[in-house]
Amino acid sequence: MGSFEELRARCLGCTACRLSETRTNVVFGMGNEKSPILFVGEGPGEQEDLQGQPFVGRSGKLLDDFLAAVELDRSKVYIANIVKCRPPKNRDPLPDEEEACIGYLREQVRLIGPKLIVCLGRIAACKLIRPDFKITTERGTYTEKAGILMTATFHPAAVLRDPRKKADMFSDFIEIKHRYDQFVNV
Repeated sequence: MGSFEELRARCLGCTACRLSETRTNVVFGMGNEKSPILFVGEGPGEQEDLQGQPFVGRSGKLLDDFLAAVELDRSKVYIANIVKCRPPKNRDPLPDEEEACIGYLREQVRLIGPKLIVCLGRIAACKLIRPDFKITTERGTYTEKAGILMTATFHPAAVLRDPRKKADMFSDFIEIKHRYDQFVNV
């Protein structure tokens, strides 16, 4: 228990797993710490590691485009990752790395108090929603865990690799914006 700044300081000094050995920067998260919506990706990529901020590379630009298309932006949401340090060569985070880092995300959730968590991609969805979550068939569905709505959509990197997923991701974002409007107009 503590403040957001205390949690950030603890995270910035973390050496709980091998990812700390190769990182340039810890990517703690950024955005509105009182947002009703928390976006969660799997982990930082190269640009995120260099800049210390989530989703700032090509995937981040696409995420920003989707947010703008539904009249949201980073000032209205919070963006974080399962792991806070870049896995080498952008590989998927390993289960022990996720476990070493998940406590930071849990504390972020506790401090932010989001009404909705949006998992960006399969890895985040499998960690937060259900281990056997199928992103292609279950994206855009909503479930509740511990009083928080949860959903998943494609990771922006997946849309960059396969632009055919863009329409589905956009429809997910329309619903996310609808939920956001409901949360802030209560």
